[in-house]
Amino acid sequence: MFRIRRIRDCTLPSERDAVAQVQQILREQFGGVPEEDIAHLPEQLHDPLRFRYRTMIFTATDGRNRVRGFAILLHMPDLRFCYLDFLSAARLTMGHGIGGALYERLREEALVLGTVGLFFESLPADPALCRKESERAENRARLMFYERHGARPIAGTAYETPLRPGADCPPHLLFDDLGRGVALRRDQARAIVRAILERKYGPHCPPGYIDEVVESFRDDPIRLHEPLKRGGGTTVPVQPVPSVEKRIALVVNDRHEIHHVRERGYVEAPVRVEAILRELDKTGLFERIEPRHFADEHVRAVHDGEFVDFVKRVCAVVDPDESVYPYVFPIRNRTRPPWDLPTRAGYYCIDTFTPLHRNAWPAARRAVDCALTGADRLLEGVRVAYALVRPPGHHAERRSFGGFCYLNSTAVAAHYLSRHGKVAVLDLDYHHGNGTQDVFYDRDDVLTVSIHGHPRFAYPYFTGFIDERGAGRGAGYNVNLALREQVNGTQYGSALDGALRLVARFAPRFLVVALGFDTAKGDPTGSWDLRAADFAANGRRLGRLGLPLLVVQEGGYLTRALGSCARAFFKGLAESSADVAGAPKAAPAGSPAPAGARAAAAAPARSRPSTNPPRTPGGNGEARKTSPAGGPTAR
Repeated sequence: MFRIRRIRDCTLPSERDAVAQVQQILREQFGGVPEEDIAHLPEQLHDPLRFRYRTMIFTATDGRNRVRGFAILLHMPDLRFCYLDFLSAARLTMGHGIGGALYERLREEALVLGTVGLFFESLPADPALCRKESERAENRARLMFYERHGARPIAGTAYETPLRPGADCPPHLLFDDLGRGVALRRDQARAIVRAILERKYGPHCPPGYIDEVVESFRDDPIRLHEPLKRGGGTTVPVQPVPSVEKRIALVVNDRHEIHHVRERGYVEAPVRVEAILRELDKTGLFERIEPRHFADEHVRAVHDGEFVDFVKRVCAVVDPDESVYPYVFPIRNRTRPPWDLPTRAGYYCIDTFTPLHRNAWPAARRAVDCALTGADRLLEGVRVAYALVRPPGHHAERRSFGGFCYLNSTAVAAHYLSRHGKVAVLDLDYHHGNGTQDVFYDRDDVLTVSIHGHPRFAYPYFTGFIDERGAGRGAGYNVNLALREQVNGTQYGSALDGALRLVARFAPRFLVVALGFDTAKGDPTGSWDLRAADFAANGRRLGRLGLPLLVVQEGGYLTRALGSCARAFFKGLAESSADVAGAPKAAPAGSPAPAGARAAAAAPARSRPSTNPPRTPGGNGEARKTSPAGGPTAR
C-alpha cells in the first residue's frame, strides 16, 4: 500500500525529509541529472517567479513514510498549462501501480488548475528516430502506458529535431487533453512550446533552434500520432486518485463517554459526538485516525502547573458517584487558595456549573491527545484534520476552568504547531474563547480571532470585548468580533469574511479553528439563526484560504441539528479546498530564465552518445533506466 501526497514547500520536517528522499532517487536513477539541479529542488518550490513556473512534487509513500515514487509537475499559469518533468518509482517498487496512480493524480491536479492540458517528453519507438531496437521496445512500452491514460505524441512538427545533427533518439512532445476532448489550437501550441524550450532549455539551444521548432507547428488544430494500440486514442476521463490532502483526518475522543454529568439540564452530553458521527459517516470524506498519547509537557506549556496538578488530583480523589461544584470564589484574596481541595475549586473555576468528577480529567486529557494527534497529521502533510472531542476546551484559561471546559485542547494544539511557523486561531463558537485569548494574549506568533455573542448578554460575560487587543508583543494580535443578539447566516458570513481577511493578512503556516455549532438556530445556549446551508457556506469560506487546517470541536448542544450542521460544514470545506489551486501570479516577461532546470523525467533521458548533451543544462546525455510506468525525458 502507498499514499500519495503533494509536497508544497520545505518548511516542515516531513516535507524536508520527503524532498531529500526524492533528491536521493534522482541521484540513484538519473545519473545524467546535474547535482546542482538536484540541489535546487527546494529552491524551485519556494521561488516560482525566478524559474517562471511553479514546481509541485507528488510522492507515493509507504506506511513508514518512505518515498517509493514521485512526480514533479511544473505549472506555467501565464499560458495555462502543466509540464511533467519527472515521473519515477524507487527501484524496488517498480510495477506496483505507483506510476499509474501518480500520473492520474497529476492529471487531476492539472484539471483543477484550469489548464489546457498536460505536456511532457517521451522517447520514440520509431526506427527513423531511435536506432537501437532494445531501446525502441522500452520506449514503445512507455508510450503505450501514456496512451492508456489519454496522452499521445504531437505529430507533424520538428519537435524531434536534436540539438546537434545526428544525435539519436530525440524525444516526442506528448499532449494530454485531460479527458475533455478539446483540440489544441496552433497559436496556443506555439506559445506553449516556446515556453517549454525557453524556460527549461533556453541557454543550451543553438541560435534559431527555438524559432525553427515553434514555427514547425503548422496544423490547426494540432494533430496527434495514430494510436499504437488498435482501438486506442479515445478520450480518457480523469480518474480521481485518493491522496493524503484530499481526505480529512478524523480523530475522535474514544474516552469521551466516561465524562457524563447525569444532572437534569446538563447539555454537554455524550450524545453530541454520536449525533455528529452518524452524519459524517455518510460523507465519505473522512479517514479515521486513532489518537495517540502525548506527554503532559504539552498541557503544561499553556496551562499553569499548579492548576494542572489541582485538576488531576481532585478528579482522582472524588468519589465515583459525586461531583464537586465550586461555591466559594476568592474575590477578596486570590493569593491564598483554600487548603481543602473541593473548596479550592472556586479558586480555579469561573462559574458554578462546571463540576469536577472522577472522569473529568481523563476525558479532558484524552481530548488534548486527539487535538495533538490532528496537529501531527498536519505536520505529516494532511491538509485538514478534525478533532471531534468532548469535553470542549476554549473556556479553559492558563489557570482556570469553566464553561464545560477543563483543558484547552485548541490552545495546546495551536502552541504545538507554532514551533513550525505562525498559527492563526479562529474561534467560531457562539461564546467567546476567553481561554484561548488568555493563553496567547501577549504573543505575536499566534493570532487569535473570535466571533461570538457580545459579552453583555453571552457567556462568559467578562471577556470578549472589542478593546481587548492583546498586550506587550501580542498587542494587535487578539481580535474580538462581538456580534449582536440576533444574527442570521448572511450577517455571520460577513463577519467571517472580515475575520478571514485578517487571517490572510497574518499569513500563518497553520489555521486552527475552534468550531462550535451553538451558533445554529434553536441551540439552547445561543440566540443566532444559522442553518445547515450557512455552515456549508462558512466551510467553503475557510477552504478557500488553502491553509493546513485543524478543526477542534467546541460547543453545540441542539442534538437534532448537530449532525446536519457538521456534515454541511465539512462538505463545504472539502468542496472549496478541492478548488483551491493557489497559483502564483505569472512571472513578468522580463523574468530570468531558469537557473537550473532538471534533466530527464521518469527515467532515461534521451539515449545518445555522451558527446551530444541533452537539452537540460549540464546533463551528460547517458541513457538511464526507467520504471515500468515510464515518464518524460530531457532532450
